[in-house]
Amino acid sequence: MNTIVRLYIKSYNGLSPAAWLLALVMLINRTGSMVIPFLGIYMSSELNFSKTQVGLVLGCFGLGSVCGSWLGGWLTDRFGNFKVQTWSLMLTIPLFLITPHFRTFESLSLMIFILTLVADIFRPANSVSVAKYAKPENITKAYSLNRMAVNLGFSIGPALGGFLATFSYDWIFYGNAMAAGVAAIVFIYFFKDKEGNKKIDQSVRAEIPTNKPAKSAYTDSLFILFNILCCLFSMAFFQLLSTLPLFYKDVYAMDASQIGLILGFSGFVIVLFEMVLVHLVEHRFSVKQIMFWGTAIAGFSYWMLNLDFGILWLYLAMFFLSVGEMLTLPFTATIAIQRASLQNQGAYMGFNSLAFAAANIVSPFLGTFTAEHFGYNTLWTITGCVLICTSFGFIWVITKMKSA
Repeated sequence: MNTIVRLYIKSYNGLSPAAWLLALVMLINRTGSMVIPFLGIYMSSELNFSKTQVGLVLGCFGLGSVCGSWLGGWLTDRFGNFKVQTWSLMLTIPLFLITPHFRTFESLSLMIFILTLVADIFRPANSVSVAKYAKPENITKAYSLNRMAVNLGFSIGPALGGFLATFSYDWIFYGNAMAAGVAAIVFIYFFKDKEGNKKIDQSVRAEIPTNKPAKSAYTDSLFILFNILCCLFSMAFFQLLSTLPLFYKDVYAMDASQIGLILGFSGFVIVLFEMVLVHLVEHRFSVKQIMFWGTAIAGFSYWMLNLDFGILWLYLAMFFLSVGEMLTLPFTATIAIQRASLQNQGAYMGFNSLAFAAANIVSPFLGTFTAEHFGYNTLWTITGCVLICTSFGFIWVITKMKSA
Protein backbone atom coordinates (compact mmCIF):
# COMPACT_ATOMS: atom_id res chain seq x y z
CA MET A 1 0.00 0.00 0.00
CA ASN A 2 2.82 2.39 0.89
CA THR A 3 4.48 1.63 -2.45
CA ILE A 4 1.33 2.63 -4.32
CA VAL A 5 1.02 5.85 -2.31
CA ARG A 6 4.68 6.74 -2.99
CA LEU A 7 4.17 6.04 -6.70
CA TYR A 8 1.24 8.44 -6.83
CA ILE A 9 3.22 11.11 -4.96
CA LYS A 10 6.19 10.75 -7.33
CA SER A 11 3.85 11.00 -10.31
CA TYR A 12 2.83 14.51 -9.24
CA ASN A 13 6.23 15.71 -7.99
CA GLY A 14 7.90 18.63 -9.73
CA LEU A 15 4.78 20.27 -11.17
CA SER A 16 4.76 24.06 -10.85
CA PRO A 17 1.96 25.91 -8.99
CA ALA A 18 0.98 27.55 -12.28
CA ALA A 19 0.52 24.11 -13.87
CA TRP A 20 -1.92 23.22 -11.10
CA LEU A 21 -3.81 26.49 -11.56
CA LEU A 22 -4.11 25.90 -15.31
CA ALA A 23 -5.45 22.44 -14.53
CA LEU A 24 -8.03 24.03 -12.19
CA VAL A 25 -9.21 26.31 -15.01
CA MET A 26 -9.51 23.33 -17.36
CA LEU A 27 -11.39 21.33 -14.73
CA ILE A 28 -13.98 24.08 -14.30
CA ASN A 29 -14.33 24.65 -18.04
CA ARG A 30 -14.58 20.96 -18.93
CA THR A 31 -17.03 20.18 -16.15
CA GLY A 32 -19.40 22.12 -18.38
CA SER A 33 -18.61 19.87 -21.34
CA MET A 34 -22.10 18.50 -21.53
CA VAL A 35 -23.02 19.48 -25.08
CA ILE A 36 -20.62 17.37 -27.16
CA PRO A 37 -21.53 13.86 -25.88
CA PHE A 38 -25.26 14.57 -26.12
CA LEU A 39 -25.34 16.65 -29.30
CA GLY A 40 -26.07 13.65 -31.53
CA ILE A 41 -28.76 12.33 -29.19
CA TYR A 42 -30.23 15.84 -28.82
CA MET A 43 -30.57 16.18 -32.59
CA SER A 44 -32.01 12.71 -33.16
CA SER A 45 -34.38 12.61 -30.15
CA GLU A 46 -35.35 16.25 -29.59
CA LEU A 47 -35.10 17.70 -33.10
CA ASN A 48 -35.90 14.50 -35.05
CA PHE A 49 -32.90 14.87 -37.38
CA SER A 50 -31.94 11.86 -39.50
CA LYS A 51 -28.59 10.14 -38.89
CA THR A 52 -27.25 11.79 -42.05
CA GLN A 53 -28.29 15.23 -40.81
CA VAL A 54 -26.75 14.48 -37.41
CA GLY A 55 -23.50 13.56 -39.14
CA LEU A 56 -23.53 16.76 -41.22
CA VAL A 57 -24.13 19.02 -38.21
CA LEU A 58 -21.33 17.26 -36.36
CA GLY A 59 -19.24 17.86 -39.48
CA CYS A 60 -19.90 21.59 -39.03
CA PHE A 61 -18.66 21.12 -35.48
CA GLY A 62 -15.45 19.70 -36.96
CA LEU A 63 -15.12 22.49 -39.53
CA GLY A 64 -15.50 25.11 -36.80
CA SER A 65 -12.88 23.28 -34.75
CA VAL A 66 -10.42 23.30 -37.68
CA CYS A 67 -10.89 27.02 -38.27
CA GLY A 68 -10.68 27.77 -34.56
CA SER A 69 -7.50 25.72 -34.12
CA TRP A 70 -5.74 27.48 -37.00
CA LEU A 71 -6.97 30.92 -35.94
CA GLY A 72 -6.07 30.24 -32.31
CA GLY A 73 -2.49 29.37 -33.22
CA TRP A 74 -2.17 32.48 -35.41
CA LEU A 75 -3.63 34.76 -32.74
CA THR A 76 -1.49 33.23 -29.97
CA ASP A 77 1.77 34.01 -31.76
CA ARG A 78 0.63 37.61 -32.25
CA PHE A 79 -1.28 38.53 -29.09
CA GLY A 80 -0.18 35.96 -26.53
CA ASN A 81 -1.94 33.01 -24.93
CA PHE A 82 -3.56 35.01 -22.10
CA LYS A 83 -5.63 37.34 -24.31
CA VAL A 84 -6.66 34.54 -26.68
CA GLN A 85 -7.85 32.24 -23.87
CA THR A 86 -9.69 35.07 -22.09
CA TRP A 87 -11.62 36.21 -25.16
CA SER A 88 -12.44 32.65 -26.20
CA LEU A 89 -13.94 31.85 -22.78
CA MET A 90 -15.86 35.14 -22.60
CA LEU A 91 -17.36 34.91 -26.09
CA THR A 92 -18.53 31.31 -25.74
CA ILE A 93 -20.87 32.26 -22.87
CA PRO A 94 -23.52 34.11 -24.96
CA LEU A 95 -23.10 31.62 -27.82
CA PHE A 96 -24.00 28.67 -25.57
CA LEU A 97 -26.98 30.59 -24.18
CA ILE A 98 -28.56 31.30 -27.59
CA THR A 99 -27.80 27.95 -29.30
CA PRO A 100 -30.96 26.13 -28.04
CA HIS A 101 -33.06 28.65 -30.01
CA PHE A 102 -31.64 27.36 -33.33
CA ARG A 103 -33.70 24.25 -34.06
CA THR A 104 -33.64 23.79 -37.83
CA PHE A 105 -30.96 21.79 -39.63
CA GLU A 106 -29.55 24.83 -41.46
CA SER A 107 -29.58 27.26 -38.54
CA LEU A 108 -28.15 24.78 -36.04
CA SER A 109 -25.37 23.82 -38.48
CA LEU A 110 -24.33 27.48 -38.74
CA MET A 111 -24.57 28.04 -34.99
CA ILE A 112 -22.53 24.95 -34.13
CA PHE A 113 -19.84 26.09 -36.59
CA ILE A 114 -19.59 29.56 -35.01
CA LEU A 115 -19.71 28.21 -31.45
CA THR A 116 -16.98 25.66 -32.08
CA LEU A 117 -14.78 28.14 -33.94
CA VAL A 118 -14.82 30.53 -30.98
CA ALA A 119 -14.45 27.77 -28.38
CA ASP A 120 -11.52 26.05 -30.12
CA ILE A 121 -9.47 29.23 -30.46
CA PHE A 122 -8.80 28.41 -26.81
CA ARG A 123 -7.01 25.08 -27.49
CA PRO A 124 -3.65 26.07 -29.06
CA ALA A 125 -3.37 29.05 -26.71
CA ASN A 126 -3.92 26.76 -23.74
CA SER A 127 -1.34 24.25 -25.03
CA VAL A 128 1.24 27.02 -25.32
CA SER A 129 0.45 28.24 -21.80
CA VAL A 130 0.98 24.73 -20.40
CA ALA A 131 4.49 24.71 -21.89
CA LYS A 132 5.07 28.30 -20.76
CA TYR A 133 4.26 27.70 -17.11
CA ALA A 134 5.58 24.12 -16.78
CA LYS A 135 9.04 23.31 -15.50
CA PRO A 136 11.03 22.36 -18.62
CA GLU A 137 11.83 18.84 -17.41
CA ASN A 138 8.14 18.16 -16.67
CA ILE A 139 6.41 19.22 -19.89
CA THR A 140 4.80 15.83 -20.56
CA LYS A 141 3.69 15.63 -16.91
CA ALA A 142 2.18 19.11 -17.20
CA TYR A 143 0.24 18.12 -20.31
CA SER A 144 -0.92 14.97 -18.55
CA LEU A 145 -2.07 17.00 -15.54
CA ASN A 146 -3.98 19.30 -17.88
CA ARG A 147 -5.55 16.31 -19.59
CA MET A 148 -6.36 14.80 -16.21
CA ALA A 149 -8.29 17.97 -15.38
CA VAL A 150 -10.03 17.79 -18.75
CA ASN A 151 -11.03 14.19 -18.13
CA LEU A 152 -12.11 14.79 -14.54
CA GLY A 153 -14.37 17.49 -15.92
CA PHE A 154 -15.45 15.14 -18.68
CA SER A 155 -16.31 12.45 -16.13
CA ILE A 156 -18.47 14.94 -14.21
CA GLY A 157 -19.91 16.79 -17.21
CA PRO A 158 -21.65 13.92 -19.06
CA ALA A 159 -23.07 12.52 -15.82
CA LEU A 160 -24.40 15.97 -14.91
CA GLY A 161 -25.53 16.52 -18.51
CA GLY A 162 -27.42 13.24 -18.50
CA PHE A 163 -29.20 14.35 -15.33
CA LEU A 164 -30.07 17.79 -16.79
CA ALA A 165 -31.28 16.18 -20.02
CA THR A 166 -34.01 14.40 -18.09
CA PHE A 167 -35.50 17.87 -17.49
CA SER A 168 -34.57 19.65 -20.71
CA TYR A 169 -31.75 19.45 -23.24
CA ASP A 170 -31.61 23.26 -23.14
CA TRP A 171 -30.06 23.06 -19.67
CA ILE A 172 -27.03 21.26 -21.12
CA PHE A 173 -26.20 24.41 -23.12
CA TYR A 174 -26.87 26.67 -20.13
CA GLY A 175 -24.59 24.53 -17.94
CA ASN A 176 -21.79 24.86 -20.50
CA ALA A 177 -22.21 28.65 -20.47
CA MET A 178 -22.01 28.85 -16.68
CA ALA A 179 -18.86 26.71 -16.56
CA ALA A 180 -17.17 28.88 -19.21
CA GLY A 181 -18.00 31.99 -17.17
CA VAL A 182 -16.52 30.62 -13.94
CA ALA A 183 -13.42 29.37 -15.81
CA ALA A 184 -12.91 32.83 -17.34
CA ILE A 185 -13.07 34.52 -13.92
CA VAL A 186 -10.60 32.07 -12.35
CA PHE A 187 -8.21 32.27 -15.32
CA ILE A 188 -8.14 36.09 -15.38
CA TYR A 189 -7.68 36.30 -11.60
CA PHE A 190 -4.67 33.94 -11.47
CA PHE A 191 -2.91 34.54 -14.79
CA LYS A 192 -3.18 38.25 -15.52
CA ASP A 193 0.42 39.55 -15.79
CA LYS A 194 1.87 36.20 -14.66
CA GLU A 195 5.40 35.42 -15.91
CA GLY A 196 6.23 32.00 -17.36
CA ASN A 197 9.40 29.91 -17.61
CA LYS A 198 11.83 31.15 -20.22
CA LYS A 199 14.55 28.50 -20.16
CA ILE A 200 14.42 25.36 -22.28
CA ASP A 201 15.66 22.02 -21.04
CA GLN A 202 17.24 20.31 -24.05
CA SER A 203 17.20 16.95 -22.30
CA VAL A 204 13.46 16.62 -22.84
CA ARG A 205 14.02 17.10 -26.57
CA ALA A 206 16.37 14.15 -26.99
CA GLU A 207 14.00 12.04 -29.04
CA ILE A 208 12.63 14.83 -31.23
CA PRO A 209 15.63 17.14 -31.75
CA THR A 210 14.89 20.76 -32.62
CA ASN A 211 18.33 22.33 -32.79
CA LYS A 212 17.72 23.64 -36.32
CA PRO A 213 16.64 27.13 -37.38
CA ALA A 214 12.97 27.88 -36.86
CA LYS A 215 10.75 27.11 -39.84
CA SER A 216 7.08 27.17 -40.59
CA ALA A 217 5.01 24.37 -39.11
CA TYR A 218 3.19 24.17 -42.43
CA THR A 219 6.37 23.41 -44.42
CA ASP A 220 7.87 20.93 -41.91
CA SER A 221 7.30 17.76 -43.95
CA LEU A 222 7.79 15.29 -41.11
CA PHE A 223 5.51 17.29 -38.84
CA ILE A 224 2.90 17.36 -41.62
CA LEU A 225 3.08 13.54 -41.84
CA PHE A 226 2.84 13.30 -38.06
CA ASN A 227 -0.28 15.47 -38.11
CA ILE A 228 -1.85 13.35 -40.87
CA LEU A 229 -1.43 10.36 -38.57
CA CYS A 230 -2.92 12.38 -35.68
CA CYS A 231 -5.88 13.17 -37.95
CA LEU A 232 -6.38 9.48 -38.78
CA PHE A 233 -6.13 8.62 -35.09
CA SER A 234 -8.71 11.27 -34.28
CA MET A 235 -11.10 10.15 -37.05
CA ALA A 236 -11.16 6.67 -35.55
CA PHE A 237 -10.75 7.36 -31.84
CA PHE A 238 -13.34 10.12 -31.54
CA GLN A 239 -16.18 7.95 -32.71
CA LEU A 240 -16.30 8.03 -28.90
CA LEU A 241 -18.12 11.37 -29.09
CA SER A 242 -20.23 10.90 -32.22
CA THR A 243 -21.43 7.38 -33.06
CA LEU A 244 -20.61 5.57 -29.81
CA PRO A 245 -23.39 7.32 -27.82
CA LEU A 246 -25.80 6.53 -30.67
CA PHE A 247 -24.61 2.89 -30.56
CA TYR A 248 -25.41 2.71 -26.85
CA LYS A 249 -28.85 4.19 -27.52
CA ASP A 250 -29.75 2.13 -30.61
CA VAL A 251 -28.27 -1.29 -29.74
CA TYR A 252 -28.40 -1.35 -25.93
CA ALA A 253 -31.41 0.98 -25.45
CA MET A 254 -29.53 3.11 -22.90
CA ASP A 255 -31.09 6.39 -21.82
CA ALA A 256 -29.22 9.70 -21.50
CA SER A 257 -28.24 9.17 -17.86
CA GLN A 258 -26.83 5.68 -18.54
CA ILE A 259 -24.83 6.98 -21.52
CA GLY A 260 -23.54 9.83 -19.37
CA LEU A 261 -22.32 7.34 -16.76
CA ILE A 262 -20.38 5.15 -19.19
CA LEU A 263 -18.78 8.19 -20.85
CA GLY A 264 -18.03 9.57 -17.40
CA PHE A 265 -16.39 6.25 -16.52
CA SER A 266 -13.80 6.95 -19.23
CA GLY A 267 -12.90 10.25 -17.59
CA PHE A 268 -12.77 8.60 -14.16
CA VAL A 269 -10.28 5.96 -15.40
CA ILE A 270 -8.05 8.63 -16.92
CA VAL A 271 -8.13 10.78 -13.80
CA LEU A 272 -7.23 7.80 -11.63
CA PHE A 273 -4.43 6.32 -13.75
CA GLU A 274 -3.01 8.74 -16.36
CA MET A 275 -0.44 10.58 -14.25
CA VAL A 276 0.85 7.32 -12.77
CA LEU A 277 0.91 5.61 -16.17
CA VAL A 278 2.80 8.49 -17.81
CA HIS A 279 5.25 8.54 -14.88
CA LEU A 280 5.88 4.79 -15.27
CA VAL A 281 6.36 4.71 -19.05
CA GLU A 282 7.89 8.03 -20.11
CA HIS A 283 11.44 7.20 -18.93
CA ARG A 284 11.25 3.44 -19.52
CA PHE A 285 10.09 3.40 -23.14
CA SER A 286 10.61 5.58 -26.17
CA VAL A 287 7.86 7.92 -27.38
CA LYS A 288 7.34 5.82 -30.51
CA GLN A 289 6.90 2.64 -28.45
CA ILE A 290 4.39 4.30 -26.14
CA MET A 291 2.34 5.79 -28.98
CA PHE A 292 2.41 2.51 -30.93
CA TRP A 293 0.94 0.53 -28.07
CA GLY A 294 -1.52 3.26 -27.08
CA THR A 295 -2.94 3.51 -30.59
CA ALA A 296 -3.06 -0.28 -31.03
CA ILE A 297 -4.87 -0.78 -27.70
CA ALA A 298 -7.47 1.83 -28.74
CA GLY A 299 -8.03 -0.12 -31.97
CA PHE A 300 -8.46 -3.36 -30.03
CA SER A 301 -11.08 -1.70 -27.80
CA TYR A 302 -13.26 -0.85 -30.81
CA TRP A 303 -13.03 -4.42 -32.10
CA MET A 304 -14.36 -5.54 -28.70
CA LEU A 305 -17.66 -3.76 -29.49
CA ASN A 306 -18.40 -6.39 -32.15
CA LEU A 307 -18.95 -8.91 -29.35
CA ASP A 308 -22.07 -8.78 -27.18
CA PHE A 309 -21.35 -9.82 -23.61
CA GLY A 310 -23.58 -7.27 -21.92
CA ILE A 311 -23.12 -3.94 -20.20
CA LEU A 312 -20.00 -4.93 -18.24
CA TRP A 313 -18.28 -5.77 -21.55
CA LEU A 314 -19.01 -2.22 -22.74
CA TYR A 315 -17.35 -0.84 -19.63
CA LEU A 316 -14.33 -3.11 -20.20
CA ALA A 317 -14.04 -1.89 -23.81
CA MET A 318 -14.25 1.69 -22.55
CA PHE A 319 -11.47 0.93 -20.05
CA PHE A 320 -9.15 -0.27 -22.83
CA LEU A 321 -10.07 2.74 -24.97
CA SER A 322 -9.12 4.98 -22.04
CA VAL A 323 -5.77 3.20 -21.64
CA GLY A 324 -5.06 3.76 -25.34
CA GLU A 325 -5.92 7.42 -24.94
CA MET A 326 -3.62 7.81 -21.91
CA LEU A 327 -0.68 6.33 -23.82
CA THR A 328 -1.18 8.42 -26.94
CA LEU A 329 -2.63 11.90 -26.52
CA PRO A 330 -0.23 13.41 -23.91
CA PHE A 331 2.73 12.58 -26.15
CA THR A 332 1.26 14.10 -29.32
CA ALA A 333 1.26 17.51 -27.60
CA THR A 334 4.79 16.95 -26.27
CA ILE A 335 6.11 16.11 -29.75
CA ALA A 336 4.47 19.21 -31.22
CA ILE A 337 5.80 21.65 -28.61
CA GLN A 338 9.30 20.14 -28.74
CA ARG A 339 9.34 20.36 -32.54
CA ALA A 340 8.63 24.11 -32.37
CA SER A 341 10.91 27.03 -31.61
CA LEU A 342 10.02 29.69 -29.04
CA GLN A 343 8.89 32.01 -31.85
CA ASN A 344 6.31 29.67 -33.42
CA GLN A 345 4.91 27.50 -30.63
CA GLY A 346 1.43 28.83 -31.36
CA ALA A 347 1.65 27.78 -35.01
CA TYR A 348 2.91 24.28 -34.16
CA MET A 349 0.29 23.71 -31.46
CA GLY A 350 -2.38 25.23 -33.69
CA PHE A 351 -1.42 22.91 -36.55
CA ASN A 352 -1.48 19.90 -34.24
CA SER A 353 -4.87 20.96 -32.84
CA LEU A 354 -6.04 21.49 -36.42
CA ALA A 355 -5.06 17.91 -37.28
CA PHE A 356 -7.33 16.59 -34.55
CA ALA A 357 -10.07 19.07 -35.39
CA ALA A 358 -9.98 18.30 -39.14
CA ALA A 359 -11.00 14.73 -38.42
CA ASN A 360 -14.23 16.00 -36.90
CA ILE A 361 -15.34 17.39 -40.25
CA VAL A 362 -15.69 13.99 -41.94
CA SER A 363 -15.47 11.55 -39.03
CA PRO A 364 -19.04 12.02 -37.67
CA PHE A 365 -20.56 11.83 -41.16
CA LEU A 366 -18.54 8.75 -42.14
CA GLY A 367 -19.36 7.11 -38.81
CA THR A 368 -23.10 7.76 -38.94
CA PHE A 369 -23.26 6.90 -42.67
CA THR A 370 -21.46 3.59 -42.13
CA ALA A 371 -23.61 2.73 -39.11
CA GLU A 372 -26.84 3.55 -40.97
CA HIS A 373 -26.05 1.73 -44.21
CA PHE A 374 -23.69 -1.10 -43.18
CA GLY A 375 -24.26 -1.54 -39.45
CA TYR A 376 -22.28 -0.83 -36.31
CA ASN A 377 -20.18 -4.01 -36.57
CA THR A 378 -18.73 -2.84 -39.88
CA LEU A 379 -18.02 0.58 -38.36
CA TRP A 380 -16.14 -0.85 -35.36
CA THR A 381 -14.13 -3.24 -37.57
CA ILE A 382 -13.01 -0.40 -39.86
CA THR A 383 -12.29 1.89 -36.88
CA GLY A 384 -10.06 -0.72 -35.24
CA CYS A 385 -8.17 -1.35 -38.49
CA VAL A 386 -7.50 2.36 -39.01
CA LEU A 387 -6.05 2.66 -35.50
CA ILE A 388 -3.81 -0.41 -35.93
CA CYS A 389 -2.43 0.96 -39.21
CA THR A 390 -1.91 4.37 -37.61
CA SER A 391 0.10 2.81 -34.78
CA PHE A 392 2.68 1.54 -37.27
CA GLY A 393 2.69 4.95 -38.96
CA PHE A 394 3.60 6.64 -35.67
CA ILE A 395 6.64 4.36 -35.29
CA TRP A 396 7.88 5.25 -38.77
CA VAL A 397 7.42 9.04 -38.61
CA ILE A 398 8.80 9.46 -35.06
CA THR A 399 11.87 7.45 -36.06
CA LYS A 400 12.36 9.80 -39.03
CA MET A 401 11.92 12.84 -36.76
CA LYS A 402 14.63 11.54 -34.45
CA SER A 403 17.13 11.22 -37.31
CA ALA A 404 16.17 14.49 -39.04
